[in-house]
Amino acid sequence: MLDETIAARSYAQVYRVSRRDDVHAFLSDAVTASGGQLLYASRSDRAPVYLGIQGLNDQRIGVLGYPFRCNPAPIKGRPPDEHRLQIRYGGERSWVEHGHPLGVDIAGVDTTVVLGVHLELGLLVGLDPIRYDPLPMGISIELKEADLQRALEVGWHVWERVNRPGQRRGVSRVGEGLETIVGFTPNRLIEYVGFERRASGLQLDSALRFRAAQVAARDPILPSGVGGHRMEEEFDLSSEEILEIIAARSRLTTAVRGGVAEHHLQRHLDADPDVISAKLIDRDGEPDFDVALADGRRELVECKNVSPNTYADGTPKVEVQKTRSQRDPAGRFYVPNQFDVVAACLYAVTGRWEFRFKATASMDRHPQHPGRLAVLHRVDDTWAPTLEEALARPHRSGS
Repeated sequence: MLDETIAARSYAQVYRVSRRDDVHAFLSDAVTASGGQLLYASRSDRAPVYLGIQGLNDQRIGVLGYPFRCNPAPIKGRPPDEHRLQIRYGGERSWVEHGHPLGVDIAGVDTTVVLGVHLELGLLVGLDPIRYDPLPMGISIELKEADLQRALEVGWHVWERVNRPGQRRGVSRVGEGLETIVGFTPNRLIEYVGFERRASGLQLDSALRFRAAQVAARDPILPSGVGGHRMEEEFDLSSEEILEIIAARSRLTTAVRGGVAEHHLQRHLDADPDVISAKLIDRDGEPDFDVALADGRRELVECKNVSPNTYADGTPKVEVQKTRSQRDPAGRFYVPNQFDVVAACLYAVTGRWEFRFKATASMDRHPQHPGRLAVLHRVDDTWAPTLEEALARPHRSGS
């Protein structure tokens, strides 16, 4: 790491890199291919890469990019259809001795992106900056041939990847669960920056990020904010309501993930005759809602979005864990008594803002950490359509 600035900006750690001229040139060419004019590019032997872009209607776009090289298939010892993206800057000693937070412009002028650059296929792969902050140095991310080819065919393809612990490390540095990946061709780079600006600004969780990326595929969002009306339709919220969701949080950087789903859950609970009040809790590390029921009980409710991809039999799946990486291997997994009920938002599967509820006392436990909740759960008929019904069902200790 270096005590330097990038483009006279000091909010990002700077790394000395080598043999990145081809990656740097690819990104520069992608600016032109996507309809922009490259006004400035930081040095190719430094990372991250800062790009100053003139877009349509003379708009100015600042991009702080963390590019990582993709290795094509076949790779020795790996399946023949597997490509790999490697997250690595600096020396190996620094990976464990120093933190590696992403640079994020507090003023909101520049947009931070984390990208895989696949030179052999001529393709870019977008990762979620929220999930990769801090950077999990030294890891490799597998990418399947079918997904990459689909991205080449259509120009923009969205899929999910399951994070699993590695054999040597024992726990994934980006945690377990699901993440959204976007593969796109260079001519859509500026559109991707517009999507990332909106997705990161709203702090979308993986499921809503998936849906937002699908919307952006057919109705691009420019970094200037032009467009986006289809996203408002998808979320069934006006732009004013979306901004109110952000403003209601004490700090945008610590906003509760999945705030759009929480907003709809608030509506759902307010309309429930068994609920006297439902108060949003805006404090780090605490559940999303404090709910008072008509019979005098108070219950803590955690809101989660289901994955857009179901199990093979069509049953929705929901990821129940904390978003940020933790030093403690079990730190991302919830203790069952941290809240009483999980509310799973089904929008990513059904396209409707509806919910299913289940008491944590009946939810499965993590196989390696029996005192914690499992990461993935089937949202089947053991989940109830109302909070009251979920609490009334007999509780059993999760397996």
